[in-house]
Amino acid sequence: MADGGEEAMPKDAKIVKELLKSMSVDEYEPRVVNQFLELWYRYVADVLTDAQVYSEHVGKSTIDSDDVKLAIQSKVNSSFSQPPPREVLLELAKSRNKIPLPKSITGPGIPLPPEQDTLISPNYQLAIPKRHNSQPPEETKDDEEIAELNPNPDPSRVTRDLPQETSQRVSFPLGAKHPR
Repeated sequence: MADGGEEAMPKDAKIVKELLKSMSVDEYEPRVVNQFLELWYRYVADVLTDAQVYSEHVGKSTIDSDDVKLAIQSKVNSSFSQPPPREVLLELAKSRNKIPLPKSITGPGIPLPPEQDTLISPNYQLAIPKRHNSQPPEETKDDEEIAELNPNPDPSRVTRDLPQETSQRVSFPLGAKHPR
């Protein structure tokens, strides 16, 4: 880490750099110092706020060292927890390891659901037109009588039941095996 601009640096930033140097940390990004400073300021502000609350609770107008010590102890107790002793962990591990693991009925790897139940297979939707009779509709006796009464019918008033092109949607996953 280059020490360019060290004299223009605030005192707290110089302290952070000295702490990093004392811990044999020679290479780091410049913003690491700012992140440590932000963490440091936030922690000090939280401790002093708690100390002020404790001193007001007792009825004092100023914060003394006992209030700060109590605030730090409270912060340490709520933020950090001690792991259980090694002997307790070993005893727990022995009791847990007495129970054997269940036998695996599947092969190695992660068991997956059947392929037809997965959502990762490709799915296509096809529009299949419905088939209609290709024969023209037969004329009925009623059609002939209407034609005799009106030899020049108005084409806009004539209604016939012509076959309509409709399509049917079908979806299926590719690669799915059909049940037998």
